[in-house]
Amino acid sequence: MKASRFFVSTLKEAPADAEVVSHRLMTRAGMIKKLGAGIYTYMPMGLRVIRKVEAIVREEMERAGAVELTMPVVQPAELWQETGRFDKMGPELMRIQDRHERDYVVQPTSEEVVTDIARQEIKSYKQLPKNFYQIQTKFRDERRPRFGLMRGREFIMKDAYSFDRDVSSAKASYQVMAKAYRAIFDRFGLRYRAVAADSGAIGGDLSEEFQVIAATGEDAIVYCPDSDYAANMEKAEALAPQATRPASGKDAVKTPTPGKSTCEDVSELLGVPLSTTVKSLVLATEEVDDQGTVKKVQIWLLLVRGDHDMNEVKVGKLPGFEQGFRFATVPEIEAHFGSKPGYLGPLGLKLPVKVVADRDVAVMADWICGANEPDFHITGVNWGRDLPEPDLVADIRNVVAGDASPDGKGVLAIERGIEVGHVFYLGTKYSKAMAATFLDEGGKSQPMEMGCYGIGITRLPAAAIEQNHDERGIIWPDAIAPFTVVVCPIGMDRSAEVKAAAEKLYDELLAAGVDVILDDRGERPGVMFAEWELIGVPHRVVLSDRGLKEGTVEYQHRRDTAATKVAVQEVAGLVRGRLAA
Repeated sequence: MKASRFFVSTLKEAPADAEVVSHRLMTRAGMIKKLGAGIYTYMPMGLRVIRKVEAIVREEMERAGAVELTMPVVQPAELWQETGRFDKMGPELMRIQDRHERDYVVQPTSEEVVTDIARQEIKSYKQLPKNFYQIQTKFRDERRPRFGLMRGREFIMKDAYSFDRDVSSAKASYQVMAKAYRAIFDRFGLRYRAVAADSGAIGGDLSEEFQVIAATGEDAIVYCPDSDYAANMEKAEALAPQATRPASGKDAVKTPTPGKSTCEDVSELLGVPLSTTVKSLVLATEEVDDQGTVKKVQIWLLLVRGDHDMNEVKVGKLPGFEQGFRFATVPEIEAHFGSKPGYLGPLGLKLPVKVVADRDVAVMADWICGANEPDFHITGVNWGRDLPEPDLVADIRNVVAGDASPDGKGVLAIERGIEVGHVFYLGTKYSKAMAATFLDEGGKSQPMEMGCYGIGITRLPAAAIEQNHDERGIIWPDAIAPFTVVVCPIGMDRSAEVKAAAEKLYDELLAAGVDVILDDRGERPGVMFAEWELIGVPHRVVLSDRGLKEGTVEYQHRRDTAATKVAVQEVAGLVRGRLAA
């Protein structure tokens, strides 16, 4: 490709609404152009990156035995009503009507449609296993789209769906996909982690997220530097302390804490470690009848150490919380505790509540909590003496760096990541709801076991930029760069020698299968270099009259601080060698 025939359109300044590096740089490099909130045009330079991502995904999916199809973006609501997701999914699901007032959805994912295909086409165990995948546009009506392609409303996703005859076969299909995903992300040339993820309401243990490591990532990734353990924050277990609860050494004392409503403020006022305080969180669960009328409300008091945070996903798995929970209202809190939030604790309650203590809190002695009275806390609180043992002791907190690794092989560390892929064992959630069955060897009807596997095609370039950039612009890995090599001739429009040498090198690289662009626009060197550094092409070759007289050109990788002189006749071989490496 020659730059004069391509469309290179860069900006000196990023738009004011660009909040993260990838959004700023993709806009400035002319890769995306905003059309509306969370909706972008993929410009030629950005589309080349997306197509390279798609090509790698297709190769590895087909190597793993998946079969490509394409499902409609607009889907009949009837399918989504079969699974209940038409009503349950919430406002992120865009619901529309056609001219006949029939309901449709704009797909955010395609479990219903692919399950409908399977129930029509797969009749016998002899047709299993099957794995269908697509690379298709999706739409989720995000309440607050932001960060460019990181959290847009319209995006491109690869979604795959496996169908199997039984659980063991489904788990085997899952492992094939998990292996394929590792091959895909290895080829992208990005630093990533595959982390154990929470399986949500579906249950089960087979769920992994693929996270690109980036300081700006929204997700916390927990891992052990001394082992292979890795999980997302929702999944990571905080092990029970090995120490037994010490004997009490203090009396329980009602202590003035005027205006100090947080654990941090209280610990500072009293001059004690934050870890000696206990945080009170009040939740409510509701029992409803078949008509959806609330029959009973149960108030729960959850206790976590002052320097820890509650993990809502873990709480949702506790007995009594499986049907969901909410934070208690102020009237509910006042009725049970006799105080407004800020000074709550488990002593002196007005009405009974169920108490859940985190594992760490359960072994604490002489701790500090709210007195259920404004401007007062109680110090020296002890289980058994000042209040009954908790109704339940469980892991309900986020882990922190330095906690023991659940695999027993060291301590945990935490880094930030951007989720770009997820592999998930679904079981029969959709096949039972939609009657997607097959006949087994004995002629008996059985529901198909399913798995689903997604990769954010348009999110991945943004994640790559968050991980790979500097003050000059993007630094693409070779595999997904819009162009792998740029040839930059200085004064090509004025020097026949430079023009001839540049075109010869360009032709030689093209013939070798290198994805190269020749900048034949006659730009000034400073402008030309700055533009390609912003765009992030990883390999650059500069030709000039002076260099050619010496028989050399200059080669520079995007990460190099300076160029290297290379003999003209050797540069093509050098570039091919660097690409092969």
